[in-house]
Amino acid sequence: MKYIGVDIGSTASKVVVRGDAEAHFVLPTGWSSKETAGIIRERLKQMQVDVDGADTRVVATGYGRVSVEFADQVITEITCHAKGAKMLVGGDCSVIDVGGQDTKVIIMKNGMVQDFLMNDKCSAGTGKFLEIMANRLGAAMDELFELAKDGVILPISSLCTVFAESEIINYIGEGRKRRDIAAGVVDSVVTKVAQLSQRRRLTDRIILTGGLSGNQYFIDSLSAKLRQKVEAPALGRYAGALGAAVLAAEKVKKK
Repeated sequence: MKYIGVDIGSTASKVVVRGDAEAHFVLPTGWSSKETAGIIRERLKQMQVDVDGADTRVVATGYGRVSVEFADQVITEITCHAKGAKMLVGGDCSVIDVGGQDTKVIIMKNGMVQDFLMNDKCSAGTGKFLEIMANRLGAAMDELFELAKDGVILPISSLCTVFAESEIINYIGEGRKRRDIAAGVVDSVVTKVAQLSQRRRLTDRIILTGGLSGNQYFIDSLSAKLRQKVEAPALGRYAGALGAAVLAAEKVKKK
């Protein structure tokens, strides 16, 4: 059997294959989740994985999960990220997932979701905010963080992305250094993620998942804000897709 987890986020789509075949890959979501799902189907076909085969089960999750027409089941992000985190690290942990569209905090105890919290009303504490501000500074995402490392934080006080962008435009007009503005941008997101996380009682172990889990500067900055060590598993970006694949296997075993 092959078990496939598809996590279609607002910015990137992640796929994990488990069972008789083992693989994982990521690709941009683009403007259409449905089109992205079609690309994923073709990519899997090239890997000799037939999503319609009798020996294949597919679970979809994420922002565009309903667009995955070949999925046998769709499951919420909270459930899939929790399951994925359990597979990656095991034991009790708090999962912080900073996505393009929202930020999630999931408290795991005894292998189960005890509590969770989502920021899905505003992009100010998400990857989308970083993307918008990086574009304003004429920088790629990786470059934004490289600039921030050498910068002195300029405060960005606005809670709204639109007003925060205005602050940045003002800084640019004042001739402030790009690296200082970049440091302010990253600090703004880290602060908002930390504030959201601290609305719940975090466990001793904190796990960062999502696209920013591969960025050491963000990890270190968040650790400093929370005053707790934040870990980022090697496959942290794939937590949702991994959880979906694991759930696909569990659903088959229960039948």
